Amino acid sequence: MSTGRTGRILEALVARRRPLRNATLVVMALLVLVDLFKEPAYERFPWDGIGGFIAFYGFISCVLIIVVSKALGYAFLYRREDYYDDAPQGTGRNARGDDGDA
Repeated sequence: MSTGRTGRILEALVARRRPLRNATLVVMALLVLVDLFKEPAYERFPWDGIGGFIAFYGFISCVLIIVVSKALGYAFLYRREDYYDDAPQGTGRNARGDDGDA
């Protein structure tokens, strides 16, 4: 199958995913270390001067978004595997509207 330039680039990135992941983690760790020891350019709030606060805040925010999203999904979206196969009482039809004869 012929792929375009973008496809070749994506295939090369996927083939080198482990070194790219490790390099990305190293760069992120270095950025947090730089933030720990660098003087802030300005301090609007008292927590702006705490080194690594932005990285910590971003990490906690992402974890919170994932946890809340999963909780909402379990509470409102997820259904049992046979949810639509249950026939309503007294109608002779199931939830899909057919009579169950295939």
